[in-house]
Parts: sequence; structure tokens; C-alpha cells
Amino acid sequence: MAILNDDINQLERFLDGGANDLLQLFTSVLLIGALFFYLAPEVAWMAMLPMPAVLWGSLRYQRWLAPRYAEVRERAGQLGAQLASNLEGIATIKAFCAEQREWERIRRTSEAYRDSNRRAIRLSAAFTPLIRMVIVLGFTAMLVFGGLQVLEGSLAVGAYSVLVFMTQRLLWPLTRLGGMLDLYQRAMASTTRVLDLLDTPVAIRDGRTRLARGRVRGEVRFEGVRFAYPGRPPLFEDLTLQIAPGEMVGIVGASGAGKTTLIKLLLRLYEPQAGRVLLDGRDVRELRLEDLRAAIGLVAQEVFLFDGTIHENIAYGTGGDPAPHEIERAAQLAEADGFIRELPLGYRTRIGERGVRLSVGQRQRLAIARALLKEPPVLVFDEATSAVDNETEAAIQRSLARVAAGRTTIVIAHRLSTVRHADRIVVLERGQVREQGTHAELLAAGGLYAALWRVQTGEAESALAAPR
Repeated sequence: MAILNDDINQLERFLDGGANDLLQLFTSVLLIGALFFYLAPEVAWMAMLPMPAVLWGSLRYQRWLAPRYAEVRERAGQLGAQLASNLEGIATIKAFCAEQREWERIRRTSEAYRDSNRRAIRLSAAFTPLIRMVIVLGFTAMLVFGGLQVLEGSLAVGAYSVLVFMTQRLLWPLTRLGGMLDLYQRAMASTTRVLDLLDTPVAIRDGRTRLARGRVRGEVRFEGVRFAYPGRPPLFEDLTLQIAPGEMVGIVGASGAGKTTLIKLLLRLYEPQAGRVLLDGRDVRELRLEDLRAAIGLVAQEVFLFDGTIHENIAYGTGGDPAPHEIERAAQLAEADGFIRELPLGYRTRIGERGVRLSVGQRQRLAIARALLKEPPVLVFDEATSAVDNETEAAIQRSLARVAAGRTTIVIAHRLSTVRHADRIVVLERGQVREQGTHAELLAAGGLYAALWRVQTGEAESALAAPR
């Protein structure tokens, strides 16, 4: 954000003022210098004497200023990032009484930014007086030298007058060079950061094969997938999993088993290091990202809502403006219509940034409605019922039974009750498929799923608490 805002503003300042000043300075020196040599060639060389010193000093100062302003921009970015982080986490800061601690962190970061700026400004501020001193010394030397030549009769009074006037017009604009170079170095430091951002390599390259959403059957396969997050041990090693078209599959397992990562690989938010992820038998890397993701409706674990109305947020996934009755139908399926109608403006109620005016459960139900309105061939729920009460979860399960008909549905859940009616339940452990089958089959097998079920239903605790 600091690059996109502050650094772009630094470029704007230079292009709006500094670039224009540099252009005027260059034009003035070029035209006046040429006119000077034309009118009084015998004394024009005197006016040029200070320029090598000015140019040499300017180049030296640029090399000294560049690293200082690069540090200033870096400090500004750190300060902006910390302020944004604290504003987003203000509730946590208050809950843990950490205001003073965070204030101290901001003070230290701000002080570091101010120190960097002070060092750069101190060096930059010394440049303009030095230039003026060189110009004044040169101008004085020419006045004395030219005056002596006039007294000796070797220089005409008229040429001397031209010398004085033209030298002033030629050299005095150079006194603004310090401010121009200051703006230039600030802009160059910002330009480096902007170009570095633009040069960030694209990790996910778009495929070329078009995918018509209406023809997607919804078969999903993971074939020999190997994947590891950067700097971590492999999460998946030769993972193979197949989901048939129209099948409702629940994926369960302990935290860190790789449940959400499967969805990220399907959506191509990450690429596997080996193996393939296929949709209807086609490698997702060959498909256009827009078509691939349009065919998948995602209800993420971390819901993101925009600062707009409820109507706008539910309609967001369609890319258009659906009719009000379509919005309401999706909200009803997601068990959100009831609380929406209780709001002052109903579907036209603004929900604030990230949906801050709604509860976590309400935000999750809006996200479900947004995915259902999209009517994708593949529907993915990533912990979609983790923040709702038991009654709402039961209602959403009834809705899932209706909306899952005829489409592939993948439900990731910690609550096993959410997936107990799935056609098949897949149990992941340490990146591998350990068990799969229906709810009844897995309970009868007495394996990992059965152990998880006993823990969640309290049977394990009851067994431990029973007298012996």
C-alpha cells in the first residue's frame, strides 16, 4: 500500500514540478549559452567556468543521496504497513490491553523513519548553499576579471554589460538545481520500489484452453500430487483422489492435514511440484484461469465482504446485476434471508468494511449465498459452518442437500456432523488419504474417523469418566 500510494505520490510530485523545472533549466542554459557565444564569444567561456564544478558536485550528491532516500522510502513502507496492521487488529489490541505496547512500536518505527529522513534532508539541504557559493564566486570572479579588462581597454563596455547580464541569466537558475535533485532522488527511490513491484514474477501462468461452464460435468481428480509450501517439508507426497461428477464428498482431518490446500490446488492458487490436478479429465494448468474459477463456487473459511450493500455482496460472484428474487432465493438457501429482513434497510443495508457490522455467522451465510447464486458446476465449502450455531448448521445442511443435487460438492469440515450425510467421506492425515467411505462405513471400521466422531460427540470423554 505504501508503494501504491506514497511512492506513486512521490513520482507525481516530481513529474508535476521537478521534471518541468529541469526541462526549463536545461532549455535556459542551452539557449542562453548559445546566444552568449554568439553575442560575446570572447567572454562567454568565463561564464562556463563554474558549470563543471556544479555538474561534478551534482553527480557526487546524487550518489550520496540515492541510498539515503532508498532507506527513507523503505522506512515509510514499514510505518505504513504497521499502521494498517494495527488498525485491522484494533479489537485484538484492545482486548489484550496492548495499546501502550503498540504505541511504543509505532513510536520506534516512526522515529526510525524520521531519522532516515533527517539524514537525507541534512545532506540535501547542504547542496543548494554550496551551489550558490560556487556560482557567486564565479560571478564575482567574472565581474572583477571583466572589469579589469574594461579598464585596460581590451574589453568593450558594451561586451562587459552583456557579460554581466548574460552570466546572471545563465548561472542563477542553477541555484534551483538542489531542490530539483532532491525531488529527483526521492522520485528515483520510489521508482525503484514501483518497478520492483511490477517486476514481481507471476507464479501462476494462465492456460489457453477455454472451458464452457455449461458443459462442465464436475469430475475432479488429484493424480500423484506432490506439494510443499516454500521453506516447509512436503505436505502431499503422491496424493491420489478422485471425485465423481455430481458426488458430494466430505473431507475431514486434523488441522494441518492439507484439506484447504487441496482446494487451493484445484483453484490454481498454488501449483503442485509434481503430479496433476484435473477437472473433467483436463489438467487445470491448461485451462484459462477465468473459466476454471468461474466453474467453481467457493465458500472460504475466512469470509471477505466488501463495503457495500448486502445485495451487492451476494451478487458479486455473478459479475452482473441479478434480479432481486434471485438474490433472495440464494439468501433463503443459505438461511440468511431471515436476519437480512430484520435489518433496517433489508437487502440495501450497508455492511461496512469487511462486513464489520455483521456477526461472523451472518458473514458466513452471506458468503454461502454468494456462492449459491453463482450456480457453479463444482461447489466447495471450506469450513463454511464453523461459525454458525447448531440450528443454523442443520438448516444449511438441508440447503446443501438441495443445492448439491446434480453438481459436484466438496465439503471441508472440522464438524463431522456437517458431512455425515455426504456420499463419501475422505479422511486426510499428514497429507495422505487414510480412510474413505460413508459415515456408517467409517464408524463401523473403527479407525481414525470413528475416533474423531467419538471425541466430537463426547463418547470418548464419557468412556474416560465412566467408573471402573
